[in-house]
Amino acid sequence: MKLALGLGLMEYPFATAAGFWRWVDLCEQAGADSIWQTDRIVSRAPILECMSVMAALAGRTRRMKFGMNVLSLAFRDPVLVAKQCATIDVLSEGRLLPAFGIGSPLAPEWQALGLETKTRGRRTDEALEIVTRLWREDSVDFAGAHWRLAGAAIAPRPVQANLPVWIGGGSEAAVRRTARYGTGWQAGGETPEEAAAVIAAIRAACAAAGRAIDEDHYGAGFAFWFGSAEDAPAQRFAAAYRKRTGRDAARGLVAGDADAVLARIRAYVAAGVTKFVLRPVGEGDEVPLAQTRLLLERVLPGLS
Repeated sequence: MKLALGLGLMEYPFATAAGFWRWVDLCEQAGADSIWQTDRIVSRAPILECMSVMAALAGRTRRMKFGMNVLSLAFRDPVLVAKQCATIDVLSEGRLLPAFGIGSPLAPEWQALGLETKTRGRRTDEALEIVTRLWREDSVDFAGAHWRLAGAAIAPRPVQANLPVWIGGGSEAAVRRTARYGTGWQAGGETPEEAAAVIAAIRAACAAAGRAIDEDHYGAGFAFWFGSAEDAPAQRFAAAYRKRTGRDAARGLVAGDADAVLARIRAYVAAGVTKFVLRPVGEGDEVPLAQTRLLLERVLPGLS
């Protein structure tokens, strides 16, 4: 199985748009597999809107794939999402990698948008059915608890006849959702050991449902910093990670050298993961660029 290394962003770390595009161009030219943008609608911190980023990347790049890691369907209209994904896939000639989840119950969107967290799983399941049916059916009727459609259709459909559907989350419901709708699974904050358990559960659920997910369609991600965990950028990331998740930042950050990053990757590979989304730590136009260049020069060759 071939390992694939993608780059991701959560917050927008760049001082200028030019800095962002320099980073994108580096990823494209240096051989990164893909670029991923975290989904967040409501935020005091600067974060780009993920579907807008996908459309911009479709025009800027020619080789790389790109996806959202992961889009919270419970916040969005599924017909619009299906149309956006199809449009971007057409204009990029089949390079979109859609990834969906239910959204963290701690996300600020729930309160800001007046949505109930207890319904997010059911809303997401209904939306996934609508989105995937719109990609392949001429006319969609749907009557659910949260969405209702009559004769809905979109055109053009995605260039990819079987547009990938990556699902995030490690709960039992996420396992069932992946087995029913997914063509791949993307870990969130799971450690390699936790990811191994989720992957085993997904494989068992797929077998029970008479489906299968390709062995190389399991992914994971973490942030990286070439330097010491005591460096200011790593410390700022660690504080933000603990505040956001309540967890030890070592779960989400590898600080050190290329060997440290490769060791974490190999631990995930042993768990069954082959696709990676790594996020550079640091702010400004130069630091994320320099960190990414080190990753692509020192880590990417070690995956071949």
